[in-house]
Parts: sequence; C-alpha cells; structure tokens
Amino acid sequence: MMDENKQINNTSQQLGEPTEVKQAMKSDSPAQINFNESGSEVTEQVAAQTNVSGEAANLNPENSVSATEKTGVETAALAELTQQIESLKTQLEERSTQYMRIAADFENYRKRTSKEKEELETQIKRNTILELLPVVDNFERARSHLKPQSDGEMTMHKSYQGVYKQLVDSLKRLGVSPMRPEGQEFDPNLHEAVMREPTDEHPEGTVLEELVRGYYLGERVLRHAMVKVAAPKEDSPAAPEDQSSQAFS
Repeated sequence: MMDENKQINNTSQQLGEPTEVKQAMKSDSPAQINFNESGSEVTEQVAAQTNVSGEAANLNPENSVSATEKTGVETAALAELTQQIESLKTQLEERSTQYMRIAADFENYRKRTSKEKEELETQIKRNTILELLPVVDNFERARSHLKPQSDGEMTMHKSYQGVYKQLVDSLKRLGVSPMRPEGQEFDPNLHEAVMREPTDEHPEGTVLEELVRGYYLGERVLRHAMVKVAAPKEDSPAAPEDQSSQAFS
C-alpha cells in the first residue's frame, strides 16, 4: 500500500498536480462525502419539482374548468342583479309618477272644493240679504213719506230710524253697498229701466231717478236698481190747416 501511494505521489509530481488534490484523491475525505450528499439532495429537489409540476399539470384542467364555471355563475348573478335594479328603477319611476298625479289631483280637488265652498257661502249670504232688502225699502219709504208733527211722532220717528240705521250698518259689515245711479248712463248690467221720460235737459239714456235702490254684494250685483231713464223729447205735431178757410180763399 505504501508503495502504491509513493507511486501516485511520484506520478502527481511528474504531472505537476497540487498536493491538496492528491490528498483528496488519496483519501475518502468528508468533502467528497459532502459532494456526494449535495448531489443527492439536488437530484431529490429536481425530482420533487418535477413531481409538483406534473401534479400541477394534472390539476390545471380541473382548476380551469372550475374557474370558468365560477365566472359563468358570477356573470349570471350579476346580470340578474342588474335586471332587478332596472326593474326596481322602473317601479320607482312609476310610483313617483303616480304620486305626482295623485298630489296634483288632490291639489285641484282642494282648490275646487274651496272655491265651491266660497261660492256656496256667498250664495247663502246673498239669498239671506235679498230677504232683508224689502225691509230696508220699507224703512226708506217711511222716512221719505212720514213727517212727524208732534214730539211723540218725532220720538217714534227717531226710534224706527235707529232700527233702520242698525240694519244698514249690519248690511255694510256683510259687504253690502248701495248704488248711486242718478246722472249716470243707463247700464243694463246694473239698472232695470221701468220708466222713460222725454226730456231735452239730459242726453238720451241718462238715469233720471232711482225708483228702487240697487245694491252690490262685494263686487257683484246683489239687486238691480229700478230707474227712470231720459228719452228724446218728441216734437209737437203741426196743427192741420182749416180746409174750409182754404175753400173760401
């Protein structure tokens, strides 16, 4: 054995190899063992990666199918949700339109009923006041015709005139006001002509006298005034000539 080592050393020296390499070649050193072990580990890692790649290659088709199915399900669910949202939007618009129509109809109904209520109240007030106007007319006739002569008659006159004044004030508070048509032009919307008087002192159609007083209720006519209206004065016809005198002429 010693002779072989010597021969190896001699050969190494002749070839010019380093002593460390020779020693490594001569003996079974730990480095050589580590190198073998490292080679084994690398081989095992490569084999493991190959196995993993193979398994991954085997699993990829299934994963692809599962991912495709999942994507299809999500797309269908998204489409369904989108359709539901659009349907809800449509329903909301319909409900909003219906609400606006109902609100407009209710507002029109409120205005119409309010106007009808006002007209009804005005009509009731008008009918009630019309029943009281003849009483006012009688008070005015009595005031114009009665001429108290004694103290007792004057006291009675003042008492009923007080009642008349109280009645007139009440009518004023209700919105009643009298017409003053004398001297105005006849208006068929306000006046009712019951007499015509030929005259040349006033233009034709002028109201000469108010026979029965007319009244307003607010801005509306409560009762037309009965008036006497001026008419054109007719010329007197010419006297006929005496035919007998013409015969003797």
